[in-house]
Amino acid sequence: MPSAADDLTTAIAASGGSIDFETFMSIALYGEHGFYTRRDETGKAGRRGDFITSPEVGPLFGQLLARHIDNEWRRCGSPSSFTVVDAGAGPGTLARSIMAASPKCSSALRYVAVEASAPQRAMHPDGITSTDSMPTDIDNGVIIANELLDNLPFQLWVFDGGWRRARVSIGSGVFMEILESVPPPACLPSSARHGSRAPQQTAAQRWLKDSMGSLKNGLVIVIDYCTPLTAIAAASPWREWLRTYVGHERGGHYLKEPGAQDITCQVMIDQLGEVAEPDSVRTQAQFLQMLGIDELVTEGKEIWAAHAPQPTLEALKMRSRVSEAEALLDPSGLGSFSVLEWRVNR
Repeated sequence: MPSAADDLTTAIAASGGSIDFETFMSIALYGEHGFYTRRDETGKAGRRGDFITSPEVGPLFGQLLARHIDNEWRRCGSPSSFTVVDAGAGPGTLARSIMAASPKCSSALRYVAVEASAPQRAMHPDGITSTDSMPTDIDNGVIIANELLDNLPFQLWVFDGGWRRARVSIGSGVFMEILESVPPPACLPSSARHGSRAPQQTAAQRWLKDSMGSLKNGLVIVIDYCTPLTAIAAASPWREWLRTYVGHERGGHYLKEPGAQDITCQVMIDQLGEVAEPDSVRTQAQFLQMLGIDELVTEGKEIWAAHAPQPTLEALKMRSRVSEAEALLDPSGLGSFSVLEWRVNR
C-alpha cells in the first residue's frame, strides 16, 4: 500500500537526493498519504481524531468565542454581512459550538470552515461554507486559527559551527538529516550550543500576512502554544518545542514513521511579529476570563443547584461547565496557550 514514506522517497529522488525540511513536513502531514489526509480504520484523520483541543472539551469554548465574535461585529458597526473564518477547522467542532451559541450576529453571519483534510471536511455541519482554501476578500469579519500554526511546515536550522539549514535525504531506507550552508535568517541568535535546533516559520508568516491582507475590517486571532523568542527555542532542548504525537502519546524522532505521527512546533511570536506586531498577547486563561468564563460557570452552578433533585438535560449541561472551565483554564495545559490578536482596519 502506498505511504507517505514512498511519496517522500520519490520527492527526494526527483530533487537530486534531498529535500528541505519544510517539504518533508508538508508531505508527511499533508501529502496524499500524510497524517492529516489519510483516513484510519475509525474513519478519522489526523490530530482531531486523537487529541482533545479546546473545542473538544465541550461547548463552553465556542460559546465564549461567539461572545467575542459579537463584540467585534458590533465594533464594526453591526454590518449586514459578517464573515467568520475558522482556519484549520478539523471536523467542525468549533463551528458547531459557535453556531449553537446563537450569536447576536447570526442573521449577518457567514461561517467559513477551512480544512485541508477531505475526510475531516466530510464531517462539517450543515449551514456553513466548507472549503480547503482561505477566503481572499473579506469586508468585515474575524479569522480564527485555533491550533493551526503549530502544524504549518517550517524550515529547520541546526547549529554546527554556525547555523546550517537541515535537508532530508535517504539511505538504506532510512530518512536522515544533512546540513547545507546558506545565510541564516535574522531571527536566529548569533551563536548556540553545538547541535541546537531552531525553526524558521515562513509558512506561518505567509499565513498571517495573507490573512491580514484578505481582511478589510476585523480581527485575526491565533490560539496556539507559543514561545516569545526564537532564541529561547534555540537555547532549549529541541524536543521541548518540536514534538511528535501518536494517539495521546509522544511520538518518535521527527524523521521516523512519516505519515503515522503528527509533527508540531511551538509558534515563535517574534517571527509573527516580523509580519506585524500583535495588538494583544494573552494566555488562553486570561482571554477566556476577559470574555466572562467565570460568570458562565457561576450561572451553571446556580442552575444545576436549582435542578439537581430532578435534573434536566439543560441542567446537566450547566453542571459540565465546571469541568470544562477547569480544563480550559488549566495553567499547565490549555490555559497556558497564547492568544494573539491583530486588528485590521483599512
